[in-house]
Amino acid sequence: MGLIQNVLAVIVVLGLLITFHEFGHFWVARRCGVKVLRFSVGFGRPIWSLYDRHGTEFAVAAIPLGGYVKMLDEREAPVPPDQRDLAFNSKTVWQRIAIVAAGPLANFLLAIAVYWALFVAGTTAVVPVIGDVEPESPAARAGLSGGEEIVAVRGDAVRSWDQINLKLVAAIGVDGELSLQARDGVADPREYRLPVENYLVRQDPPRPLATLGITPWQPDIPAVLGQVMDGEAAAEAGLEPGDEVVAVNGEPVADWMDFVNRVRTSPGEALSLDVARGGERLELTLTPGEREVEGGTTIGYVGAGVEPVAWPDEYRREIRYGPVAAVGQALSRTGEMSLLTLDAIRKMLVGLISPSNLSGPITIAQVAGDTARTGLESFVSFMAYLSISLGVLNLLPIPVLDGGHLLYYFVEALRGRPVSERTQAVGLRIGLALVVTLMVMALYFDLMRLW
Repeated sequence: MGLIQNVLAVIVVLGLLITFHEFGHFWVARRCGVKVLRFSVGFGRPIWSLYDRHGTEFAVAAIPLGGYVKMLDEREAPVPPDQRDLAFNSKTVWQRIAIVAAGPLANFLLAIAVYWALFVAGTTAVVPVIGDVEPESPAARAGLSGGEEIVAVRGDAVRSWDQINLKLVAAIGVDGELSLQARDGVADPREYRLPVENYLVRQDPPRPLATLGITPWQPDIPAVLGQVMDGEAAAEAGLEPGDEVVAVNGEPVADWMDFVNRVRTSPGEALSLDVARGGERLELTLTPGEREVEGGTTIGYVGAGVEPVAWPDEYRREIRYGPVAAVGQALSRTGEMSLLTLDAIRKMLVGLISPSNLSGPITIAQVAGDTARTGLESFVSFMAYLSISLGVLNLLPIPVLDGGHLLYYFVEALRGRPVSERTQAVGLRIGLALVVTLMVMALYFDLMRLW
């Protein structure tokens, strides 16, 4: 069931984002007088299609991981003399720039609309109160303590752990001090300067809070399973959602994290579990699988999630804005996420972020499925971020991407004549090689995460 939900979630997300992207190209092309031959969602043989009064074929193809808009173009096929003024290549350079840029712009507009709707409807966030501070950690050396609420990171106000994590990820590579502001209760905030050295550099995956020695506050969470993944150790042991793990090897389990720690420290080791299920006590044998993490350390893994626990009202915060104020917030969030994506690409190129953080279709499917199970708010937030990523990546100046075409057209606008076909052909081969290499790398890291 989990696999099916993941597949359906990624088809919905990618299908919607790609449709918006291609509609941007389509809409502007029509306004510029270009004849559109086909608007396809998906690649391969069409499984459904229809034609409008302009002769455009709207199709849904068999492979739902892409899409395209095919326009009348003399560079691709002969064009009747009476239709040459409708061809893409006959339009001015600025019209061609507008048509190409419209795809990524549509993705940014979709993200703004989604964030606006979320801010108007209101989002629920966990108040960022510190639970524990690890001794001798950067947070401890700076003087932070449990019970304090973080209110700013590097001078920027924050209201949730999500915002804090975004600000901290943006600080990858900081060497020296990282400033936080926190307060205890209603007291005035105090500034803390946390000593860091090459913060989060090449961590896979980055652990922004743990690296600083900060553990968020959370209510006591009993060791009750909320989900069990098919084919993993927990399912093979006979565990089911709703089971409470009472003891491991005869020793009582205090809470969920106690159970997690015992699993992590027992890779490949058979564990005897006492489990409470529906008023009965069962004895099961669980053998955690082995998973390698950063530094070559092997930990135990069973493929089970915790049953969600309701948070006290004082630790929950609703973030809501009026329709007008939400526009500014949506624009700000979209801009922030766009810059964060660009900065992450730059840091990956210079070696501050490990390439293994690249994600492909498998990871996207997993995250889409997980956010869909978490709730509508998480799902649409992920969709907005993915739309931004799609827009940013398409604007990179790599031939075969929209950004590569824009580069050629801007050069043409400056020089007054098109880039030579030979140069474009060479660029196409280079760009195609880069894109294929990145896709293979992303798929490889996806499979390694599964492994």
